[in-house]
Amino acid sequence: MNTLSIITFLPVVAAILILILPSAYQQRYKHIALSVTVIQLVISIYIYLNFKSSGADAGISIEKQFQFVEKLTWIRLDMGTLGKLEIDYFLGIDGISMPFLVLTSLVMFVATLSAWEIKTNLKGFFALFLILNMAIMGVFCALDFFLFYVFYELMLLPLYFLIGMWGGVRREYAAIKFFLYTLFGSVFMLLVIIGLYFSVINPETGNHTFNMISMMNPANYVGGSIFSSLANSQIFGISARLLAFIVLFIAFAIKVPIVPLHTWLPDAHVEAPTPVSIILAGILLKVGGYGILRICYSIFPDAGISVSWWIGLIGVISIIYGALNALAQSDLKRLIAYSSVSHMGFVLLGIASGTVEGTTGAMLQMISHGFLSAMLFFLVGMLYNRVHDRDITNFRGLALIMPKYTAFVMIAFFASLGLPGFSAFIAEAFSLIGAFTSESTNGLIPRWMAIGGSIGILLSAAYFLWTLQRMFFGQTRLMGGEDWKTKLTDVNGREAFALVSLTVMALLLGILPSLTIDKMNSSVLALVNLIAG
Repeated sequence: MNTLSIITFLPVVAAILILILPSAYQQRYKHIALSVTVIQLVISIYIYLNFKSSGADAGISIEKQFQFVEKLTWIRLDMGTLGKLEIDYFLGIDGISMPFLVLTSLVMFVATLSAWEIKTNLKGFFALFLILNMAIMGVFCALDFFLFYVFYELMLLPLYFLIGMWGGVRREYAAIKFFLYTLFGSVFMLLVIIGLYFSVINPETGNHTFNMISMMNPANYVGGSIFSSLANSQIFGISARLLAFIVLFIAFAIKVPIVPLHTWLPDAHVEAPTPVSIILAGILLKVGGYGILRICYSIFPDAGISVSWWIGLIGVISIIYGALNALAQSDLKRLIAYSSVSHMGFVLLGIASGTVEGTTGAMLQMISHGFLSAMLFFLVGMLYNRVHDRDITNFRGLALIMPKYTAFVMIAFFASLGLPGFSAFIAEAFSLIGAFTSESTNGLIPRWMAIGGSIGILLSAAYFLWTLQRMFFGQTRLMGGEDWKTKLTDVNGREAFALVSLTVMALLLGILPSLTIDKMNSSVLALVNLIAG
């Protein structure tokens, strides 16, 4: 059974169906999209339950961690003296990519529920929405670098149109800025991919290959090739492997995003419609972190070690800078966008530590932030859809007229600031433990970086609690007066279902983190051992 192909390409079948159906059936488009995301969620749960925690009895060898593998010959081209061009349709998942399939399925389901508020050009919206769904799934499943790049680039097009056509007043500016930022990193990534192709040999066929698993094994590199660790090649006076790591890191760091490459994020979030904001924060940012782990550190572990101090520093700066910016915002959506910059800084800090605890914390932070940021943007979208305003100072005492909504906001805020019992607490604790122990175990990053990360947690409590106090407590006072009181209805059944789903996940991963850790532990150990080796 080609499980990964089904979960990846099912949205394309639905998108074609939507394009074929006449506009008279446009109210059915959202039901088709919702049905697809439900099926994907069921398949992802099946994958989770059938994923072998031991890594298929492979010990901690990174090459043998992958399960649900599908491999077909895709492109073969005779290149004369250069051999045969070898590109495969190669899918597979390990303990690092599997949790992101479950995360993507649930976030896309919630985003589809939030898309009920879209009223214009439903055919175009849901067709692009489903193509984006396919591209994201493909990124987490692809094990051929060429195929990965195709999916990675394919994400840009639907996002550009979804922001540019269904966004806010400055939607064109936000869409173009997002597109140019991400394309900038992708163009240079392609050069590295080509260099890797001519540096790596498939041991089975003797041809050059885009196989990412082969790229993780130093024994598969041609001795005199540019990226061989034995050749010690240099470009512009810099080690070729280090330069390749930096280029790939920048490409993925733009999506994380790190400071100072983060400026596209607040604009894109503010202007994007709610479903797209949910996808941006819940999944797209995780593509960046996943790429750093799967590609940067897995293929160039030696280069990763040499720049770990700088990556840790960037993580700490992102944590504090993002939190301070969130504290200064009056637009609720922009506040949450900057909080994402801050929380994703813990991912870099955990990865930079080079420890099992830190890498596990980075993975948990990406998964936890995926659920919680989706919940936060869903809540903001609910408020905006009712009164078309997000300014914090225009609301006061919402708890008296929207008690259920206030309860969900409190859960999302307290979970995001790292309250024990929720997933973010476990994730940030592991990241900080890894950062704190790194100095004594491998000497990659100093302990003061862990202290810097802790300051970010304190600042996140400040901006979330201050926002909660200003908007929800006290005597009700609304800028729109009685008209707003009429429009600010409490949570309905559809909204409650989506919010409860995300709340349950945040609680489950906070109380029983072993549900995730047990599945990914073997792959994390394999990656850390690869870096240490």
